[in-house]
Amino acid sequence: MSQQHRIEHDSMGELKVPADALYGAQTQRAIQNFPISGLRMPRAFIRALGLIKSAGAAANAELGHLPKAVAKAVRAASERVAAGEFDAQFPIDIYQTGSGTSSNMNANEVIAHLASGARLKVHPNDHVNMGQSSNDVIPTAIHVSAVLETREHLLPALMHLRKTIDKRAKALAKVVKTGRTHLMDAMPITFGQELSGWSAQLDSCAARIRDALQRMQRLPLGGSAVGTGINADPKFGPKVAAELTRMTKARFVCADNYFEGIAAQDDAVELSGQLKTLACALMKISNDLRWMNSGPLAGLAEIELPALQPGSSIMPGKVNPVIPEAMTMVCAQVIGNDTAITVGGQAGNFQLNVMLPLIAHNLLQSIHVLGNAMRVLADDAIAGFTVNRAHIQQALDKNPILVTALNPVIGYEKGAATAKQAYKQKRPILDVAVETTGLTRSQLAKLLDPMALTRGGIHGKPGGGGG
Repeated sequence: MSQQHRIEHDSMGELKVPADALYGAQTQRAIQNFPISGLRMPRAFIRALGLIKSAGAAANAELGHLPKAVAKAVRAASERVAAGEFDAQFPIDIYQTGSGTSSNMNANEVIAHLASGARLKVHPNDHVNMGQSSNDVIPTAIHVSAVLETREHLLPALMHLRKTIDKRAKALAKVVKTGRTHLMDAMPITFGQELSGWSAQLDSCAARIRDALQRMQRLPLGGSAVGTGINADPKFGPKVAAELTRMTKARFVCADNYFEGIAAQDDAVELSGQLKTLACALMKISNDLRWMNSGPLAGLAEIELPALQPGSSIMPGKVNPVIPEAMTMVCAQVIGNDTAITVGGQAGNFQLNVMLPLIAHNLLQSIHVLGNAMRVLADDAIAGFTVNRAHIQQALDKNPILVTALNPVIGYEKGAATAKQAYKQKRPILDVAVETTGLTRSQLAKLLDPMALTRGGIHGKPGGGGG
């Protein structure tokens, strides 16, 4: 049975549109023109479009440009779009016109259709899009959606992960392990110290992201087509920013320079760069977990991650570090997204960037998957790993690098000879040092105490600290 259609028209003529569609001719043309990826604009972006159209109607009504009845209907319809009731009515591919005009008109048409009634005719361009251009709406939607998703989704997940790490660090503060540099045995460190490094990385990432959000909160709406504000009331942009602030509780402001906000996407590139930095930190943490979990017989076997699923279709009993592996793939995707956003960000020609949908999609995907993956990493990996204390202690006792603590007493050359002998004979460094240094076992036990060595300082000299 063939699908029923209705006839719609735009400035280019008539066009068949599915009878049950809430959109019109311009959306249908975009559907036909861009059968490329099957990827649609993200939910967060559609939400932002709805919020912007609602705030725009409120501002135009307050300024006396839009009849109150029309503004009320547009606001009600826009907020339903923002809430996600009509996401299926936004079918346009992300690979479309670089300004995102098709997605802006998609929103205008759906909202106009919803707002119209028997006694009220709402026009997508004249009413819903009043005082606006796709060229300022779409950059504004990128900013609004990214700010809200970062505030509501990403940063809470990041803080949850950091708190989980801090809790484990506190619980493992007195568990000493072999430190590693170049993946080789190094001086001792506590689990608490190691995890504190992870926590500090995440704290720095959060600070960077919050700093970038200050610039993402600047909105170019009001600049209209090229930044001059043609057909927009000069008070329109500031009023929309104030209304969006009221609606979302995020502090949006009108951009000081519309030309920058429309022609460039530097703020989005900056935020993406901070997400890439977060991805690098999470990649490091995840790979540390994978190394620490490696084994359980032929690897480091310092920890055991929670067993979540069988690890092999052929090797019975094998369990793999699936959560850190998933996180590393997320990080790789975010780093790739950043490259695409960087290319997109430099694609501004004169008064307009023409890769806006690509930037929107990749930026919001990065925010979304990072937020989800951080919660999974916290809850299903870090919160539940167990420490193989006996194995760690055994490796620590045999670690010849502990001889570093004797440098102030016996010198580097004798220390190196002692370490090499311990390596060769596969004996505990304490036993070998008794034979090579002339120090008593009790003196050496104090100087080579792993917990004391985690506190730094000079061991073996009066007042050297670390006792």
